[in-house]
Amino acid sequence: MKRVLIIAVAAALAATTAFAAWVYEGQWGTEGSGNGQFDWLKGVAIASSGNVYVADAGNIRVKYFTSTGCFLGKWGSLGTGNGQFIWPLGVAVAPNGIVYVTDPGMGNERVQYFTLTGSFLGKWGSLGRGNGQFYDPSGVAVAPNGNVYVSDELLHRIQYFTANGSFLGKWGSRGTGNGQFHEPCGVAVAPGGNVYVADDSNDRIQYFTANGSFLGKWGSRGTGNGQFRYPEGVAVAPTTGNVYVADTFNDRVQYFTRTGSYLGEWGTAGEGPGEFNNPIGIAVAPDTGYVFVVDNRNHRIQYFTAAGAYLGGRGSEGQGKGQFYRPTGVALKNTGTRFYVADYYNSRVQYFKRKEPAVAPASLGRVKALFR
Repeated sequence: MKRVLIIAVAAALAATTAFAAWVYEGQWGTEGSGNGQFDWLKGVAIASSGNVYVADAGNIRVKYFTSTGCFLGKWGSLGTGNGQFIWPLGVAVAPNGIVYVTDPGMGNERVQYFTLTGSFLGKWGSLGRGNGQFYDPSGVAVAPNGNVYVSDELLHRIQYFTANGSFLGKWGSRGTGNGQFHEPCGVAVAPGGNVYVADDSNDRIQYFTANGSFLGKWGSRGTGNGQFRYPEGVAVAPTTGNVYVADTFNDRVQYFTRTGSYLGEWGTAGEGPGEFNNPIGIAVAPDTGYVFVVDNRNHRIQYFTAAGAYLGGRGSEGQGKGQFYRPTGVALKNTGTRFYVADYYNSRVQYFKRKEPAVAPASLGRVKALFR
């Protein structure tokens, strides 16, 4: 019997697959208002150069750093003038190097855009219901062609613009019909141009053409396959087009084809590997398809294969290296070799690098099963 087990274990180990692991590399930031300090940091985005841009909401400014955290510059102050903010919340960097910042603070309600070094280029928006006006512009996404999509959350609509802010169109109103929303909070643009929206309070995902024509929807309130409870995050895999959803109040991730056919899910409420407590953000690596999930109340980032096999996690509650306190965002370097985390209450950014190879945990699970 022992000989059979040894042979079986050897065969299982031989069949293991090498997967990447991520290890702590560095951090920067403390609470404060100085260069390299933060207060209520919200958004983080990576430029093609590898520089990191952070929406430092409490300090009412945007800061940017090298890929390893060396301070490069900042811009912004309290006000309504050009380059000023009331509450800079979302930040996105376009492939052409334009930096877009959403400023939903009452009195501004606008989007501003800048060069990579913070020189003011333009702005659009004001408080109101008209074209190009906003009431709580929260999410921002840039399409491959440079158009900018903004989730106008409290007006229950999506608006989109040219790269320099010229109004192109809008869709949505409060309701449950096709193309209507109730507090849309997440927006993602697929490589082909289709737009996916996390219709948070309607517990569903809707998707549209680049100009807002309704294509389809899926989801309803519940815990079954394809159902949701307040989905907050949505991401599209660059290679397959599959759609990944952070099903926040169900403490799981679900994924679908680009047209919404259910493919699978993983996660349940808990603190163990592959379990979640308030998953709020999600990102997909462009090279491997690995899925990174912000496990907010477990104070960690977990990562998985494209099909949901658990690969590992980083973080626990605390202030030490590699620990977090309610992380709010994750951003991936365009090569997928490093990820950055907005460590919200610790007022810092931490980053982790990919290390090759590591043994896939699922393979080890097969070995353990042989001894039961």
